[in-house]
Amino acid sequence: MTTVALLGTSADPPTCGHQALLEQLLDHHDRVVTWASDNPGKRHALPLAQRCSLLKTLVQAIDNPRLSQVQELSSPWAITTLRRAEALWPDHHLSFVVGSDLADQILRWKDADQLVRHCRITIVPREGWPIADDAIHQLQSKGAEVELLPLKIPGTASSNARRNHDASQIPAVLRPLLQKQGFYGFSATSDPAAR
Repeated sequence: MTTVALLGTSADPPTCGHQALLEQLLDHHDRVVTWASDNPGKRHALPLAQRCSLLKTLVQAIDNPRLSQVQELSSPWAITTLRRAEALWPDHHLSFVVGSDLADQILRWKDADQLVRHCRITIVPREGWPIADDAIHQLQSKGAEVELLPLKIPGTASSNARRNHDASQIPAVLRPLLQKQGFYGFSATSDPAAR
């Protein structure tokens, strides 16, 4: 059965970690789908439309026909996204991808019991957030199929890139856009690559 990795992100901004994750998921899944979304637990620096545009630029730069941005999947609620994905790919095996920092939160999400029974939960290690065995056991006790995917993702974070204006955490293809638009404190007169 064809596997589809589902990766939602706030993309505020997309980082080198997002890029590495998307590229490496392609080594493990037949298709990788991403989208930018509003997270109900976060305050976003840019409006969703601008974050979508940044993510689109990154997806185009990766340039793999098995990777796509399907913005129609975007929802603040994972269960809504999953239902939309099931409608688009009814005969595919869906894997909902999360970082290890979110593993212990999943069961508190809206309709989590339905979510974990209708897709595989793929957990990718995130630097500084070890995967808690008890979180995995709790997911499995609710019927979740859990996959631990030990990918090598750089220790980047959108919040650090925003707060520190750290261009080293931003994919090179996005730096000129951030500079041109003045997003996240980058300016047209600054050289974000030198930061």
